[in-house]
Amino acid sequence: MSLIDRFRKRSSSHDRTGSAEDVPAVPAGYQLTASKLHAFNRYEIKYLVDEMKVPELRAELAARMDTDPFSPRGGYPVTSLYYDTADLRFYWEKIEGLKFRRKLRMRLYGNPANCTDDTTVQIEIKQRVNRVTQKRRIALPYGPARRWLDGREKIDCGPAQQPFVNEVTTLIGNLDLRPIVTTGYLREAFVGREADLGLRVTIDHKVHGRDRDFRFASGAENRFTIPPKLAIVELKANERVPYWATDLTARLDMSVIRVSKYCQSVQAFGSAPRSRIGVPELILPGGYDDPVPDDLLDGPVPAVS
Repeated sequence: MSLIDRFRKRSSSHDRTGSAEDVPAVPAGYQLTASKLHAFNRYEIKYLVDEMKVPELRAELAARMDTDPFSPRGGYPVTSLYYDTADLRFYWEKIEGLKFRRKLRMRLYGNPANCTDDTTVQIEIKQRVNRVTQKRRIALPYGPARRWLDGREKIDCGPAQQPFVNEVTTLIGNLDLRPIVTTGYLREAFVGREADLGLRVTIDHKVHGRDRDFRFASGAENRFTIPPKLAIVELKANERVPYWATDLTARLDMSVIRVSKYCQSVQAFGSAPRSRIGVPELILPGGYDDPVPDDLLDGPVPAVS
């Protein structure tokens, strides 16, 4: 039995009735929003919204969509560690708008302070082919995942996972990938119902990151990479975004943006010049050089009245 098969057996037997805000060492609650082996294609549109407008947006979405059952009000923590080449090949592919581009990341659902070697993480390749976003990923315990990506150790897996594991291993070896930055935020998620079953909308609050001390539970200092008064909204659809959703974004004066949280982190820490395609609203104003509060991910963000 492979490591992944043993991990799947242990995870499936876990009691999934606990609180969505708990962060256990095996998948439960909002960690279940990511499946253990998952691939999909979809269209994505990103918007900026002022946090003052989020309550209205939330109410409108709740009237037409279901709240993700594992998404507490105010959001659950998501932290991603991005891998790239020494000369930031994946970063520049995004900035230059290549029709085919991809990136490799390790993603954690839950408070990073509670991450142990047994905690579930997702190893994911996210790629763009023309206008379609494609994702492929597998779940692993954090310890073996680090030894695979950072230590270049072989990982045992079942036949279904082998092509993906081979692709990641080849990417790491051929391109000498290494950790570059992290991104983190609190995510609220809504899922479509009835005619909108393929629709998913996320609201990401307090986007932040760091460029060193990459262990999730290191306790290292994070800084905001997008002004905290702004949230990023993503509309994700299998085929089309419904008219009511685009009408809603227009009524709330939400701006369509071309933004990558990874690129924002790279630029925020001076690893590359700020792109000229970025929008002025994403530039951090003076006064936001202070560290992100230590308790930011301890619970949901408060509603803005």
